[in-house]
Amino acid sequence: MPRPLRWFARVLTVLLALALVLAGVLVYTVRKSFPQVEGTLRLPGLTGNVEIYRDKSGIPHIYAASAADLFMAQGFVHAQDRFYEMDFRRHMTAGRLSELYGSSTLDTDKALRTMGWRRVAERELPELDQQTQDYLNAYAKGVNAWLSANPNASDRSLEYSVIKIQNGDYRPEPWTALDSLSWLKAMAWDLRSNMEDEIDRALIAAKVPRERVEQLYPAYPYDRHAPIVTQGTIDQDRFDQRAEPRLRGRAGTGALTQAAKTLDSVPSTMGTEDREGVGSNSWVISGDHTKSGKPLLANDPHLSPQLPSVWYQAGLHCQKVTEECPYDVTGFTFSGVPGVIIGHTDKIAWGFTNLGPDVADLFLEQVDGDTYLYKGEQVKLETRQEQIKVAGGSPVTITVRSTVHGPLINEVMSAAKPTGEANAVALQWTALTPGRSADAIFALNKATDWQEFKAAAALFEVPAQNLVYADTSGKIGYQAPGRIPVRAKGDGTWPVPGWTGEYDWRAAPIPYDQLPSVEDPAEGFIVTANNAVIDPERYKPLLTKDWAYGYRSERIRDLVKAAIENGKVDAAAMTAIQQDTRNGFAETLVPALMEVDLAGPGGQARELLKSWDGTQGVDSAAAAYFNAVWRQVLMLTFNDELPEGARPGGGDRWYEVIRRLLQLPDDPFWDDVTTKNRTETRDDILRQALASAYQELADRLGEDVASWRWGDLHRLELVNGSLGTSGIAPVEALFNRGPFAVPGNKDAVNATGWNVQGDYEVTAVPSMRMIVDLSDMDNSQWINLTGASGHAFHENYWDQAEVWAGGGLLPMHSKPESVRKAALHTLRLTP
Repeated sequence: MPRPLRWFARVLTVLLALALVLAGVLVYTVRKSFPQVEGTLRLPGLTGNVEIYRDKSGIPHIYAASAADLFMAQGFVHAQDRFYEMDFRRHMTAGRLSELYGSSTLDTDKALRTMGWRRVAERELPELDQQTQDYLNAYAKGVNAWLSANPNASDRSLEYSVIKIQNGDYRPEPWTALDSLSWLKAMAWDLRSNMEDEIDRALIAAKVPRERVEQLYPAYPYDRHAPIVTQGTIDQDRFDQRAEPRLRGRAGTGALTQAAKTLDSVPSTMGTEDREGVGSNSWVISGDHTKSGKPLLANDPHLSPQLPSVWYQAGLHCQKVTEECPYDVTGFTFSGVPGVIIGHTDKIAWGFTNLGPDVADLFLEQVDGDTYLYKGEQVKLETRQEQIKVAGGSPVTITVRSTVHGPLINEVMSAAKPTGEANAVALQWTALTPGRSADAIFALNKATDWQEFKAAAALFEVPAQNLVYADTSGKIGYQAPGRIPVRAKGDGTWPVPGWTGEYDWRAAPIPYDQLPSVEDPAEGFIVTANNAVIDPERYKPLLTKDWAYGYRSERIRDLVKAAIENGKVDAAAMTAIQQDTRNGFAETLVPALMEVDLAGPGGQARELLKSWDGTQGVDSAAAAYFNAVWRQVLMLTFNDELPEGARPGGGDRWYEVIRRLLQLPDDPFWDDVTTKNRTETRDDILRQALASAYQELADRLGEDVASWRWGDLHRLELVNGSLGTSGIAPVEALFNRGPFAVPGNKDAVNATGWNVQGDYEVTAVPSMRMIVDLSDMDNSQWINLTGASGHAFHENYWDQAEVWAGGGLLPMHSKPESVRKAALHTLRLTP
């Protein structure tokens, strides 16, 4: 061999050897943190033996003799699979991310310290039932037992090995009950109501007259889209589903801009940065209409597509169900929180969708030095100091100032210039008052019938949710729980002056007994999809005016009715409804598009819409073109006049706005104010949207319109909730997965949301899907977005993702015999 070639071969050999060594080190580092799922482990603090069965998806079912042991084991299992996620979340909820990541997260920490989620949890803990406190502490003991057994970074997860490079001194603290409670505040934040809409209304009003702002927030179409509750009213201080109502007739923008920036700084933990993407579907069908003769219940919450998923599937089973150990529950949990959030026991099942009541108001304040004006007097601001530790830097101290209405949220950003009478914005939000939602979790998990379920729901104060219910006796029901404020004046849709006191909240919220509730409705089914709860003609207390507009709920209602008419409903019919991709606005917009004169190649693309049925599968060329046109219609119509933060995202509110504008061809919104000496009309904008959409897709997908695919545009990337957005490509490659082509769109039943101001990439998804069969719980089915494990490269890190993307479901085992039969691994914990 010539000398140069021998030299090259030696170098290559050395490089390959080094690569193998590095690969071996990486594999060892990655696998070292994988959990032990076989054999026996000693867990100090247990009072009896615990068995943990895991199936091929890594989903654990835990069996214990006492409730304390059950929740301690749940804490241990959560830590095995998801401790880094839990640690990240508790730093976020406490405003301590900068301790991990340095100054890049300071704005987030400032915003969270200002709202004080952790401080509220500190006040909340001693007010909880003693049993709840005991279970929270037992859970924390389980987490800490795992932490003690895994003292090194490489023992805990790959993320800690990566963080060690930048922040070598970091050591996780022991878990506490407060860490679990604080996460419930994050849940409430992501499922809050119309706070951003309040700001948007005010910011838009600085650009256009108020009556034109109101055009962008049309009333809910009760005549076309049914509310959840269609019967009953308040009678003798209680909601009575049989009663009938008496007929009735139908700010400072500078500070608000800073407040909007503060709100944007708070990370989304369950929802999505695109607020229009947050939603959910749930429905329940009576046994009168099912093949089994027992109810079927479906649920699929629409949240941000995180990796790992926000949900963790598990079964929590007392070895013998007794009054002392009453739990036999299977469902979706949050890592970091004991109990099951959504699921079923051996007797009942329940699902959640976001009720979305107006539980937060923005009060414009007049601040002067260390005082503020309130009811004609200068009142001293409440102040506190918050010190934020920063990895690699010096601590940062902020001063949080509050009025009677809440913290001044504009002050954690750069100073706002006074505008008009107001120079500050305070946030009043129900979740900033201690509550008992943690009590509700354990009460739900042991409820055995409708009355016990309603009693448990009464404790669920924030976030307010639509609860659907079914049980093995055949009963179905709906309950609206939550702490919902009563305002002395106003409807919560606009920021209001705080200094007058006339818009203050009354001391007591809407009483629980007055909130809408339905038991065994005559229709034989109940549908919730963030639509209006009840027509205000029959219900006086204000819940909110900012609902989703009922496109998903009405489509589900139609599909349920069709399934009933076609024969008895089964689980397959429920699955088909969950997978429905029909665009609810196509039947309105397509005819208008067809009437516009159009020349050039755009006409060929428009032909795709002639025979289109509105479905949005990944292979649909028509769906690709329609959504591109929809994007162009919204941007061309509104981006010239609306401020950047208040521009259309594309959700069903904009369906209603455009529906009405289509009847007003000369409305000022159609005119492009940036063009001189020309006034555009409806047809001008629709024509331009058709042409621009064609050009966009031709550039991206080629000129052959028949080859366009919606799935080539509408793609889901699974991004790790922390290091997946580090900006360091090799690190992101370790933790992120995908992309996947996915069907549907923002307000299809299969709600895969996207924002027209960005691109077509997916920003919100059905984060899990569940169908519960009350005739036999073992016939129930479920799927998680990603997988059980939070460890990158573990076989259960994202093994459910492809099944999820394809519309599939997994068996939801819950009976002991089926759990043991499906188990691939058994771990025994001993005292």
